[in-house]
Amino acid sequence: MSPGELFRTLRRRWYVLVLAAALAAAGALQVLRPTQTYVSSAIVVLKPPVTGNQPNQLANLQPPLAAVSYAAVQQLDSPGGAAELRAAGVEGKYRMIPRNSGTSVTPRYLIPSLQVQAEHVDPAVADRSVLKVVEVYTKHLSDMQTEQRIPAAARMSVTLLVPPTAVAQSGTKSRGLAGTALLAAVGGVACALWTDQLLKHRGRRRREGADAGPRETAEGRAPAAAAAR
Repeated sequence: MSPGELFRTLRRRWYVLVLAAALAAAGALQVLRPTQTYVSSAIVVLKPPVTGNQPNQLANLQPPLAAVSYAAVQQLDSPGGAAELRAAGVEGKYRMIPRNSGTSVTPRYLIPSLQVQAEHVDPAVADRSVLKVVEVYTKHLSDMQTEQRIPAAARMSVTLLVPPTAVAQSGTKSRGLAGTALLAAVGGVACALWTDQLLKHRGRRRREGADAGPRETAEGRAPAAAAAR
């Protein structure tokens, strides 16, 4: 299709472009006035028990502790863990991000700390959801140690290093508007072309049916006239 044909087609189906522009305006309104959401974040650390030769727990954070912490995170990432968190009162979106000293491609979980995030339209609910995730995470670690029959004095403990704090989440409106305009332009042109082809096809079938009708009538009248003779 040449540019001239494309222009003529869009001019014929201008009402489709108007509809696409109206939908784009509605989408742009949502971009300009989005629903305000808050992201709450907290950091917890899994600490070893206090011993005589190492009274400072934070100075004895060994890689095996990170492996144990990551095992609890995997339990909560499972469908059963997600159902458990929802039953505990976690609302909205949430994430558990193990802190590591490697890269995102080859992570090496050597630091037994965990960042917990929750997103909600209510900052208080977001903070409460983070605390619920930490509570369930702590319970899983306690249950794991109970199953292994570890004495209370030798158990690992979970400490809240950074309490949850909800922060308003803000996006880039210019990018949202540009994406909405691009989607409306591409979608509007595609719908206009499709509508034009559909209406042309229907019009062609209607003309073919109209042409076939008189022909069949004339053919039917000729045998009738011959029989009358």
